[in-house]
Amino acid sequence: MRYTAQDFKSNQEVRWCPGCGDHAVISSLHRALPDVCEQLGLSKENLVVVSGIGCSSRLPYYMNTFGFHSIHGRATAISTGIKVANPDLSVWQATGDGDSMAIGGNHFIHAIRRNVDLNIVLFNNQIYGLTKGQYSPTSKLGAITKTSPYGTVERPFTPGALVLGARGTFFARSLDSEIKLNQEIFIEAAKHKGTSVVEMLVNCVIFNDGAHSIISDRENRADRTIVLKHGEKMIYGKNKDKGIILDGQGLKAVTIGENGVTEDDILVHDAHCESAGIHNMLVDMKYPDFPVALGVIRDVKAATYDEAVKDQVIEVTGKSNIKSVDELLHSGATWEVK
Repeated sequence: MRYTAQDFKSNQEVRWCPGCGDHAVISSLHRALPDVCEQLGLSKENLVVVSGIGCSSRLPYYMNTFGFHSIHGRATAISTGIKVANPDLSVWQATGDGDSMAIGGNHFIHAIRRNVDLNIVLFNNQIYGLTKGQYSPTSKLGAITKTSPYGTVERPFTPGALVLGARGTFFARSLDSEIKLNQEIFIEAAKHKGTSVVEMLVNCVIFNDGAHSIISDRENRADRTIVLKHGEKMIYGKNKDKGIILDGQGLKAVTIGENGVTEDDILVHDAHCESAGIHNMLVDMKYPDFPVALGVIRDVKAATYDEAVKDQVIEVTGKSNIKSVDELLHSGATWEVK
């Protein structure tokens, strides 16, 4: 059976603010899931969507799949339990920058370290929206918010750097409005065996409007972002005349045709490179010195936690003389109370 996007839409009223970037993200997900199911041989009943607390965490209500709206910061732990208990499920997690990297930070990094086969969609609006505008772990230094009226004095997390620091095997980034690119990313995330983290740069029109406008503005987007594709040269710009080269121990943004730079000098993106060196530099690129990297930045193979647990259980039970809980309870020393 070939699904359509409509098959994944629930009958619930979507209660995000008009103009919220979350609308575009869920639209991309609805459109991507038919291809995910077709390519992976999944039925809709094999999909589970889990969330924590926050605006983005309302997402399970708007999905016509199994879902679990859990508690603040604990969605990753619950997702891990679901995947380990039933490895045949495709588990998706919706989380925000506060839910995942503040109260849920430990669960988040350890799921990545373990490489549990989860698809984590991280909605990054650089603010706590549901609780009305407090600064979050990704709010820009100096951001004026309800809890930082004179500007934050904290350096923010770069989610991609956090993922790679936890030995992540898959990281991608995109803008909420890049519908086609987001569909492609979701499909690649689903195909990846292990923890895939997709950072969605979303706009909160109420409490942090324009947080990403310096790169998301359509007039300048092509010159301020670069869409990376495995095996293709890192070329960007409205006229496709800019690129990224390796300059000593770091990266450098250049214009092709200036200072002797030719297209041959431009780096080719290798998302499958085991070493995270270049990937770390790509996730750290920031405008105006660099274009912000979008697309799949890292996608490497590694053993998954859920498969390792499954294999271990099969091995241990195969060697054990105890085959059931009843046999376990009656093994060893027992006594009867009368």
